[in-house]
Amino acid sequence: MNTMYAGIARQAGTTPFVSLLNKYFYFFMSLLIAVTVIYGFSHTIDHNLIHATPRRPWLLYLHATVFSGWVVFFILQSALVRTRNVRIHRSLGWFGAALGVVIPVLGISAAVGMARFHILYLHDDSVVPFLSVQFCDIASFTVPFALAIFWRKKPEFHRRLVLIASCALTAAAFGRFPEYLLPFPWFYAGVDLLIFLGVVRDLILNRRVHPVYLYALPALIVVQTFAIQLLLKAPPFWMKIANGVIR
Repeated sequence: MNTMYAGIARQAGTTPFVSLLNKYFYFFMSLLIAVTVIYGFSHTIDHNLIHATPRRPWLLYLHATVFSGWVVFFILQSALVRTRNVRIHRSLGWFGAALGVVIPVLGISAAVGMARFHILYLHDDSVVPFLSVQFCDIASFTVPFALAIFWRKKPEFHRRLVLIASCALTAAAFGRFPEYLLPFPWFYAGVDLLIFLGVVRDLILNRRVHPVYLYALPALIVVQTFAIQLLLKAPPFWMKIANGVIR
């Protein structure tokens, strides 16, 4: 399959733009994800984390550190591939696998812990239906991440799945964008746009969309839509489940 895609890419031409896209796309995406996260959280990190009153649970600080660590790790791994240090990339991959396993566990713990914090200390129970979005984000990272590990010896699958998993982690950042840039509740549009850039890359280089995107992106949109509906409508069955999880 790699040979087939290489042949198609050659047919697409070797203009400077195509060459740049082929060589630096994933590294560029890692930087774009970092910029998105920094910009999004810059609007809330001061009063919600650094100078928060009352002080947030320690788990939130650990959560922020680990999730930020994944973004840095994604940049590093992309840079290693770009500089042809594939052996180091593969060696560090097991550290990334361990980090990726921690993320969903920590994500669920932080989501539930912060929901309890908001209810007990801030007297705010509006966070209860929001668990649907947080659980959706965790699942949207975990599934492609697990598949990326499974297909780690198939680079064309692996790199796209890691990209999708990393993009899924930007939902919280997009949710903190100013309303005039990304109105609530359209924050998932930002996540899907990042992934869609991968689709555009495939169309330009290969004249076709890789199966990873063909299956993953529609599935993500369906799951995201369901999560948003649970958040906005807060049906009784979901409120019962969410409250049960929090308790």
